[in-house]
Amino acid sequence: MIDVNTKIHDRFSIEFKTSFVARRKVKENDFSAYMWFFVPYSLDINQETYPKSRFYQDIKSYVRVKTPQFLLQDIVGGSGVPFDRLKTAFQNLASTPTRTATKEYEYQVKMFAAITHSAARDACHNLMSNRILADDVAPLTTQYLQAYTEVLQSYRSLRTIVCQPTFTDDTRSYFRYGDEFMSNMYKLYTTRLLDHLLRTEHSESLLAAPVEALRKHLREENKYRTKMGYVNLKENAPESNRHMVFRSGVLKKYVDSDLYLNVPKRKDGKLVEQLYLGIAAGLAMMFATVVSFFFQQKYGNFTLPFFIVLVISYMIKDRIKELSRYYFAHRIGSRFFDNKAEILLKDEKIGTIKEGMDFIGMNKVPDDVKRVRYSKRLMEVENRVTDEKVMLYRMALHIDRERLNALTPYETTGINDIIRLNVNSFLQKMDNPVVDMLNMNDDGTVSTIPCSKIYYLNIVMQLRYEDELTLRRFRVALNRDGIQFIQEVE
Repeated sequence: MIDVNTKIHDRFSIEFKTSFVARRKVKENDFSAYMWFFVPYSLDINQETYPKSRFYQDIKSYVRVKTPQFLLQDIVGGSGVPFDRLKTAFQNLASTPTRTATKEYEYQVKMFAAITHSAARDACHNLMSNRILADDVAPLTTQYLQAYTEVLQSYRSLRTIVCQPTFTDDTRSYFRYGDEFMSNMYKLYTTRLLDHLLRTEHSESLLAAPVEALRKHLREENKYRTKMGYVNLKENAPESNRHMVFRSGVLKKYVDSDLYLNVPKRKDGKLVEQLYLGIAAGLAMMFATVVSFFFQQKYGNFTLPFFIVLVISYMIKDRIKELSRYYFAHRIGSRFFDNKAEILLKDEKIGTIKEGMDFIGMNKVPDDVKRVRYSKRLMEVENRVTDEKVMLYRMALHIDRERLNALTPYETTGINDIIRLNVNSFLQKMDNPVVDMLNMNDDGTVSTIPCSKIYYLNIVMQLRYEDELTLRRFRVALNRDGIQFIQEVE
């Protein structure tokens, strides 16, 4: 199964998160994603103004293992697998403080915090969704608070183990990092729920109990954070708040670090490229040599005609070499990828990923992609006046499911491929973001009305896994100030 989530990461970056759910019984899993960017001609994005090196500066890709899925109430209660593994790792390090035990202890802290974060996010989003009936809000809120509180209390109960003399200051700090991170997430999602309920148009008596419960738990967590020395958000405290945001970002990267896979990239097709370039040089040299031998026999050595022909032949030879290099480079670009990388988990190879980018002509865009691009136009006349450059980004992902299963103790459903594109390069040739338009008012006077001017970047994604093929289209509205909005065109 393939799923795509897209969002505006910041004012100048779009994020595409593609989830590939790999079947456990299939040994080898192969996924591919093709992205066609239909760029307005007026933005002047082409091979000369936007080379591949610039594109790979603007795009960042990450590969990460999907966080193991648990209900919030099952992390400690229910099956309790995450907490049981966490506690075992703590006890093993306390009794046998080896390097292996330390690595396992830190890994379990990160995984427990990541699983808690994922479960809390899902619970929060579920509670805030439209499918939840008003009568169910109170019991579900109580369930959320009880489950999250149990997770935090169970984790914090392990502090007595961390305080054993076999733990070093460094290993104790890992416990603190996990505690602060989960506290941050607890405050984040609980505050979101509180804000959502306060904005919800239901009977006050129906929501009074869950609202007060959320407030009570947030106050208690703030007291705990103050006791532990964790930074709390405060009004009119910019320096403290800045430090809190910085720490939250660092802790999130730390917790997620074992889920992100190591992907050291290298250029793909090096040997074939050198072979083709050698053939190009050989063809050019063959032409120059044949011409030299022929005219040398006809005019002899050290004659003016032979000298002129020799100069001309070398000029043509250089052109033949460059044309051949261009032809072979095009062949390489269409058959090979630009970059190739091994996907590593715990320094063990579990798969490969390849990526490539090319500008292509409209005649090379598949018909089904064209149909998706030009369906549901903003204006019927759009396809008669639209002149676009087409940029194709290709990604192929291969996962060895057996190796992945062997290297992680948790059941992993698949891989997330995260692509983040910075659009700054697309904004350079845009007009001002606001255009003043004259308008006659109802009373006959004329006024100036500022109007936003935007450009549309259309993106069509083709995702493939086994026999499943998915086409998705996104419309991104841009102006000189950055990304205005992004919407999926269905």
